[in-house]
Amino acid sequence: MATSKFAVFIDLENAGGKVETLNYILEKVKIRGDILLGKVYGYTDAYSQLKEIILSNTFTVVPSLRFGISQKNNADILLVLDALEVAYTNPLIDSFCIVSGDSDYVPLVGKLKTMGKYVLGISRSEVASKIFINACNEFQFLETVSARRAQTSKARRAEAEENGDEAALVKLLESILDENSNEDEMFASELKNVLLRLRPDFSEKSYGSSSFSKLLSKLSNKYGVFNVESRNNNVVVSLKREVGKAAVLTKDNWVAAFKEQLKRYKDDGFERINPSILKADIIGQYPDFTEKAIGFKRFSDILKELEKKNVLKLDMDNQKNMLIRML
Repeated sequence: MATSKFAVFIDLENAGGKVETLNYILEKVKIRGDILLGKVYGYTDAYSQLKEIILSNTFTVVPSLRFGISQKNNADILLVLDALEVAYTNPLIDSFCIVSGDSDYVPLVGKLKTMGKYVLGISRSEVASKIFINACNEFQFLETVSARRAQTSKARRAEAEENGDEAALVKLLESILDENSNEDEMFASELKNVLLRLRPDFSEKSYGSSSFSKLLSKLSNKYGVFNVESRNNNVVVSLKREVGKAAVLTKDNWVAAFKEQLKRYKDDGFERINPSILKADIIGQYPDFTEKAIGFKRFSDILKELEKKNVLKLDMDNQKNMLIRML
């Protein structure tokens, strides 16, 4: 299977300045293919904590020079020009990742697609244009990029703290399997190739195993997160889905559940989010969730009740769409 070759263009004003967020973005892209070229726009000294990750991924920095109200438009234009130059001059690159939700990039996305390029968009939900979302071949909200990590169970987090890098490796392998295939399974050789894109210094010998397949078997037996089996002389790795009684949201616990989820967004640096993100994450944790089950007619009614309880603040964007502000 051919590996996608990505060019990544990141609007820091959209992505924010957290190292964890930038790592999440790069992980999403590297699971999908190799990054051959990357550029970061709007860099200032306020983002100095990102230097190591930017340099280690060999990204080019386009600084933000403040010279009036046209500053943001100039950064947008530079991103478009750079992306088109890459599309026309670098035949190796077949995929583009644009970290922004600005509708101004829709013509760029359209042009890239007419050239046969695959376009992945990533953005915060509060600034993501529906037009831009629909224009991309694939779109990921930044809030959901980091959501799975935040939802790790207390037992798994304690296990990770106890076992250190080994448990972190298991979590990374789980993320790769979950992202990379509709069937949640991969050949071990493919899995290792993706792992090396994410962790170039990886070696199974560092974990006391003579081969990758032996390491997978050891981790499978110890953590029980994935299955390892042999098929026609190939080692296949697949996720184990937890079987058990799903958590239920009730009239007694729903406020606490919403508070906990909102705290995750705040801890990840998000000030405002789209209500659809919150609803999707609640359903992810409570599959049987319905508004009626906790005494409401619409999801917006839940949000209004939470606002009355000072759990959140409801705002409107320029298009009169509802947004949730963290308190």
